[in-house]
Amino acid sequence: MPSVPNFCYLCPQNMSIKRFLKDWTLPVAIAVGSVIYLTFYWVPQLDEVGDTLGPIIDTVFPVAVFLTLFSTFCRVDFHQMKPHRWHIGVLVAQLLLVALNCWVIFVVEADLEQKILWESVLTCIIGPAASASPVVTAKLGGNINTMTAFVVISSLASAVMIPAVFPLLEKTAHVDFWSAFAIILEKVAYVLVLPLVLGWIMQHYVKGICQWIVSIPDLSFYLWSFSLCITSGVTVRNIVHSNASLTLLTMIAVLSLVLCFVQFLIGRGIGRHLGEEINSGQALFQKNTALSIWVAYMYLNPVASVGAGCYVLWQNIINSLELWDYRKKNPIINHS
Repeated sequence: MPSVPNFCYLCPQNMSIKRFLKDWTLPVAIAVGSVIYLTFYWVPQLDEVGDTLGPIIDTVFPVAVFLTLFSTFCRVDFHQMKPHRWHIGVLVAQLLLVALNCWVIFVVEADLEQKILWESVLTCIIGPAASASPVVTAKLGGNINTMTAFVVISSLASAVMIPAVFPLLEKTAHVDFWSAFAIILEKVAYVLVLPLVLGWIMQHYVKGICQWIVSIPDLSFYLWSFSLCITSGVTVRNIVHSNASLTLLTMIAVLSLVLCFVQFLIGRGIGRHLGEEINSGQALFQKNTALSIWVAYMYLNPVASVGAGCYVLWQNIINSLELWDYRKKNPIINHS
């Protein structure tokens, strides 16, 4: 009688598909979003379906971001949301990087492609910390309370820097400071302030539902992964429909990757000296790329938005590696 193959390695106790998806959620979300968009792009028969789904996706995306932050803020201890020294260190580093980038743009202004290249880099620096960065910070063992406080501070700082800096770079873009400031603050309010306020209300007045939300493991993380899936599809769409040369697009992709590591290492270095290495590293490196893409379209050359689009892919690959390393070092915490 022939022997029966041993498929024990496929058992749930070992490395199953479920475990793989859980451990590598972010890259899977990036791949799924990219493949779905390219499928609709390459298959003409799906054009009608794509036209129908487009408005639905535009509606679902901000809802997913809102729910991600709302579920995160239900966990936040609002009494600990106070300014810290590392907040100042990261903001100063961001300001210096913005100033250096602007100087480079002024130097290469005569060369249009070089200017677009460095404008794309600027969009990845000047943007605020990602609204969902407390989600990853919490999973890395960081302080979700001080990180949430920094997201609020960073958003206000970027709301001042963007309308102050961009008119200097694009003379044709007639940007009124106060109207731009109000528009950016309005976007920040919808994606950050409203879920923050509702999270506080839930903690104090709807405690039963709040505790139920908090009891769902990794809820905010998976909601954010769903948002990342949509963002990845939009990023691929921007690259596919860009009228820039392949050389310029490649340079933008490479520089955005280098910038990811530069901001990550600078942030970690600041945090190492000021007591919160994980928070500081995530704060400077993990950016609100959705806002960055929007301001690039609004005030700079639209091709510059590809930089922020590439950055969101790189930063989430790095986030995945961070999470993998943390799980490896803390197997009981992460696999219990």
